[in-house]
Amino acid sequence: MHGYGQDKVALQRRMKRVEGQVRGIARMIDEDRYCIDVLTQISAATSALESVALTLLEDHLGHCVSDAIHEGGDTANAKLREANDAIRRLVRS
Repeated sequence: MHGYGQDKVALQRRMKRVEGQVRGIARMIDEDRYCIDVLTQISAATSALESVALTLLEDHLGHCVSDAIHEGGDTANAKLREANDAIRRLVRS
């Protein structure tokens, strides 16, 4: 089981809400809604995705990386590199 196993149902619920938000944004564009209103909804959807990403990252650090550090050696180094790369991607987005 992945580190987010305990949060899986909550994450799935959040992603369904994000999916609904994105469909709503597409509908707003179809309806030629005011640009600022569309941008506000895009910002909300982005924040929701970031929240999911941070939850996954926290779980990964607390479970996968922690376990690898206890194991030590190359496994620990690989998991730390992987976590650093994930953080770097999140910060860039």
